Amino acid sequence: MLEAVTAGGLPLATGGLAGGLTLDMLVVFGVILLALVLFVTEWLPIDVTAIFVMVLLILLGPDGVVNLTQITTTEGVSGFSNPATITVLAMLILSSGINRTGVVQILGRKMANFAGNSLNKQLLATIGVAGPVSGFINNTPVVAILVPVVSDIAHKGKTSPSKLLMPLSFASMFGGMLTLIGTSTNILASDVSDRLLGQPFSMFEFTQLGIIVFVVGSLYLLTIGHRLLPERVPPEEDYIQEYDLEPYLTEVVIGEKSSIAGTTVGDAIDAAEFDADILGLVRDDETVIDPSKNTRLRVGDTLRLRTDRETLDELVDSEILTAAGTPETDAELEPDDAVDQTIVEVVIPRGSFLAGETLASSTFRQRYDATVLAFRSRGGTIQEGMEHKRLRVGDTLLLQAAPDSIDRLSRNDDFIVAHEPDDPEYRTEKIPHAAAIMLGVVGLVAVPFEAIGAWLAAATGIGAFTGLSALSLPIMLTALMGVVAMVATGVIKANELYDAVEWDVILLLAGIIPLGIALEQTGGADLLGALVAATGNYLPVIGVLWVFYLGTGLITGVISNNASVVLMLPVAVEAATAIGANPFAFVLAVTFAASTAFLTPVGYQTNLFVYGPGGYKFSDFIRVGAPLQLLLSVVTVLGIAFFWGLRPA
Repeated sequence: MLEAVTAGGLPLATGGLAGGLTLDMLVVFGVILLALVLFVTEWLPIDVTAIFVMVLLILLGPDGVVNLTQITTTEGVSGFSNPATITVLAMLILSSGINRTGVVQILGRKMANFAGNSLNKQLLATIGVAGPVSGFINNTPVVAILVPVVSDIAHKGKTSPSKLLMPLSFASMFGGMLTLIGTSTNILASDVSDRLLGQPFSMFEFTQLGIIVFVVGSLYLLTIGHRLLPERVPPEEDYIQEYDLEPYLTEVVIGEKSSIAGTTVGDAIDAAEFDADILGLVRDDETVIDPSKNTRLRVGDTLRLRTDRETLDELVDSEILTAAGTPETDAELEPDDAVDQTIVEVVIPRGSFLAGETLASSTFRQRYDATVLAFRSRGGTIQEGMEHKRLRVGDTLLLQAAPDSIDRLSRNDDFIVAHEPDDPEYRTEKIPHAAAIMLGVVGLVAVPFEAIGAWLAAATGIGAFTGLSALSLPIMLTALMGVVAMVATGVIKANELYDAVEWDVILLLAGIIPLGIALEQTGGADLLGALVAATGNYLPVIGVLWVFYLGTGLITGVISNNASVVLMLPVAVEAATAIGANPFAFVLAVTFAASTAFLTPVGYQTNLFVYGPGGYKFSDFIRVGAPLQLLLSVVTVLGIAFFWGLRPA
């Protein structure tokens, strides 16, 4: 190992640079800049970026090749054993257990019955279910569950899904701020606050302010927000027009000279040579949707193809096929005698193995017995050359498949199917068990057993009552106890535990936590905090607090919300200390800003889930989210000042 270049932060030049800048600070800032670039560009998945950052910090630490980050191997991997990481892991399993009981879906159906054809009722029902539920179940799976419910409500009520899906995502963020366990960001921020200030969050630490944020945000969505949203997706469900597929769908006839007469569907068209898929077969006035690969083709058969005009011309010119016509609506592609809806949208959620793959590398058609007609990615629609386009989290695929294939997809955690299955498999009989377990998880953290025991001891003179304080347990322990209880009662099966965990979230937390430690240990947080504190010469304390809220919101818009908390909290604490402000108030401002990221679809996972099904453009989030972010910045900062004060107690 090379000799350390600096021990404890040797100045870069004699006397150091302005503000005491040192070489190890510069290295950590460089790692942060590299991480930001990777997060924004998505050259690597965010969880892989986080692990790369962790490895880089260790390599540049005292146990690596040169001591420039002060991060030992033990500190570098400490994110895996961090209470926040373990708590988030347990909460994801608990959320999955509740989801498997179908309780959220049942609430969704009641929501549909209430909503009817009124847009205001539909919005009220969407917000009224998504918000409160997200306070006690991690808000990411809540949105994943409600996307198909809300999409169905919209189409049945003759409303564009675009009017409801973004409010669904935003409402889940409001709800996530009602309790400590509403979002992984809160849990991580609590752990960082405990490390920096010795003051973690209690279960209902910010519920009072969370309720205010929820009410104000909901009123905005009900009055102004939905009016700013365009109808990107038509109320009437017609995917061909919605995805602009008319130029890519056609009917062809197998002529007498056709070279594919007598071959099977699977061998008829060389996928490597032609970008075309056989979607249906018409023979003797009988239509077969998604024919078997072993079906043998005959002269006179009419095939329904998905292909571009250039490929069609090649097929016709080579006398393989003869053009016949183009279906213009879903009804033509999917005739009335079809047994069920066979065209459906699916969203790629976080944790799906398809993220980062292509349709070709994932052998999509063979694996799922489904054909991709088109897909949306980051606001754009792709209809040709799809096989080798890399898929990303939030992409929405338009599929054609047999009804039983779609049912299998709805039960696959690699997809969010944008329609509820007709016969869902829920463990409704386990709802009481799941509710009791979650009540226990929350109650053992939230109930003030110590105060109750002291009061009973004083009132009765029985000192043994003080032992009730032992019932107050940390959230990490109660969450793990809840996981064991859910398996023991059959709410979730042991072999489902691993699928319930969003491992990319866990790896992100484990990889990014050491970066915050490096920022603190090298003095980088002190330096940045001092720079921001300089604004205190021109702004009152509440103004500096507002700057931190806005800054965190902007950063979260381009990187992970968890990453922004890790980077911003140490700086916020140092800045608050430098200007003599209440550091806990600054911690809360950063936490609220990171958990309510409305400006872009990539800053928060729930926004990605609704991006494709809502047909949104990137600018739609800015149009609706920017006024909301500004409004809540004022409400949140004033609320923090009122409830917690701006000066240390």
